[in-house]
Amino acid sequence: MRIMIVEDEQRARRGLYNLLTSISDEVEIVAEAPDGKKALELIAATRPDVVFTDIKMPYMDGIALIKAVKALGIESRFVIVSAYEDFQTAKAAISNGVTEFLIKPVTYEETEAVLEKLKALLENKPSAGIRDLRKKYPDAHPAVLKALRIIQVNYAVKISQKELAESQGITQEYFSYLFTRDIGEPFSKFLKNYRIEVAKTLLLEDGIPREEVPYSIGFSDVKYFNKVFKEVTGESVAEFVRSRKNYF
Repeated sequence: MRIMIVEDEQRARRGLYNLLTSISDEVEIVAEAPDGKKALELIAATRPDVVFTDIKMPYMDGIALIKAVKALGIESRFVIVSAYEDFQTAKAAISNGVTEFLIKPVTYEETEAVLEKLKALLENKPSAGIRDLRKKYPDAHPAVLKALRIIQVNYAVKISQKELAESQGITQEYFSYLFTRDIGEPFSKFLKNYRIEVAKTLLLEDGIPREEVPYSIGFSDVKYFNKVFKEVTGESVAEFVRSRKNYF
């Protein structure tokens, strides 16, 4: 598991380094940063599996860092390690898809449990059948294939059809025509359906709490996610899970 540590206090940073590496020999600390700005540069360069980050830091705080990383389409998971235990901070963390929120001083047992959860999450990503979109549409136009690659990597963040078209030097109208022709449905409908397919996979796995699923696939509003989920599947989230698992 490739981990990065973001902490402005050197002593705390070293302590977390020693703690993480003492728990598991599968842990590799790939980078350390004293502030959010430097962390963003290193995350873009190293693409860690997990980032352990403080909240209060110079230049860019932890929440702003998480938002910036997601905007880049990088799929690193985040664990917040903070001395501030307040509702607004926790709410902001949850809304941005943070995996865990640890309160300083962290204990060996708490950190070990978090690493076990992270390992399960990393080993239980949506199946290749859902994610490998280009193999599903091998004859699509190159512009469409590039869009599919972006969707399968960046489905958890905002994806603009206009920006996809402009990045490839074509008009939005032409891109829309190509996508609908080769995929069989409009871009917006395909993206919505794809996100729901990923959500269905996540809902049936034990690695991620159900309340975090909407944020993990690009929805910022749970009520809207529930509405879209029922539109696409014909079932509520509860009905979908109940029909496939023996709990609730």
